[in-house]
Amino acid sequence: METLTVALGDRSYPIHVGRALVDRADLLMPLLQQAKVAIVTNSTVAPLYLPRLRDSLQRAGLEVVAIILPDGEQFKNWQTLNSIFDLLLERRCERSTTLIALGGGVVGDMTGFAAACFQRGMPFMQVPTTLLAQVDSSVGGKTAINHPLGKNMIGAFHQPRLVLADTDTLNTLPDRELRAGLAEVIKYGLIRDLAFLEWLEANLDLLLSREPTALAEAICRSCRNKAEVVVADEREMGERALLNLGHTFGHAIETGVGYGDWLHGEAIAVGMMMAAELSAHLGWIDGRALARVERLFRRAGLPVCGPTLAVERYLELMQHDKKVQGGKLRLVLLRQLGQAVVTDTAPVVEIRKAIAERSPHG
Repeated sequence: METLTVALGDRSYPIHVGRALVDRADLLMPLLQQAKVAIVTNSTVAPLYLPRLRDSLQRAGLEVVAIILPDGEQFKNWQTLNSIFDLLLERRCERSTTLIALGGGVVGDMTGFAAACFQRGMPFMQVPTTLLAQVDSSVGGKTAINHPLGKNMIGAFHQPRLVLADTDTLNTLPDRELRAGLAEVIKYGLIRDLAFLEWLEANLDLLLSREPTALAEAICRSCRNKAEVVVADEREMGERALLNLGHTFGHAIETGVGYGDWLHGEAIAVGMMMAAELSAHLGWIDGRALARVERLFRRAGLPVCGPTLAVERYLELMQHDKKVQGGKLRLVLLRQLGQAVVTDTAPVVEIRKAIAERSPHG
């Protein structure tokens, strides 16, 4: 097991990365405020890992409440969130009861938001079971649900007390979900860690074959990058926005085609290609760099072109992005590979061209 720390003063927390951690109640126990926890999971993950986590906690003397949600991005909404509140109230959970998110990014985001809201705030922990959640969404305290007009539009910053990334859970992850997670891994190399990007190019086949040592290395390096950014800019007033490379375009895809049709990582991969195209149009990266990015995404089995969605529809949906300020669209682009910037100066005509280049009708 390797342990990293998100250093936020008295709200600092550990990220444990290793094998068979779902059975390690001893890692959670010192951080609990009472002998009662509520595990939030979904109908896919529950049969796989809920019994192990629950048994481990019950053997340690805890009362465990299980809350099982339907699986899918389309259920990341108020109705499902309210079902969490219903069970917390029915089972007499208190402000000091700890919520534990067992699942992927949807479960983690909803559990965190529920914890931020219930009785004005309760502690929660992340036990992510997808690669995307282990390298990105479980770290940093962003919690949210979706709105029909935009992804993650309703939420709160609420840091977890602990992140427990059990790499063994990736053995049951469908190939498509594993590839989707690799999109967020590649992102860290593109925005701030060129050495990591080069490592990914050299080791991608090992990651795709789920070689345990390579996966653990990719998870740790991704989490280290994310932790450094979060510590420097917890509430996304500056540097943290760089973590959204491709997300303005990608969220438009998810919203435009319907939540759940495209996996988050798939939409973000196309979004990063659109951001790279725009960076090339602006003369910031050259054709070789653009081809290098595309080659890596293709090798990872990720899409490099978006769905059939009109360019004007992209632009309409992108105006709902959380980075819009004063009505101006702010995008994360690449000054060079390994260095991202936030800019609001990209001409709309060039944004249209970049979208069209990566669209079926482009």
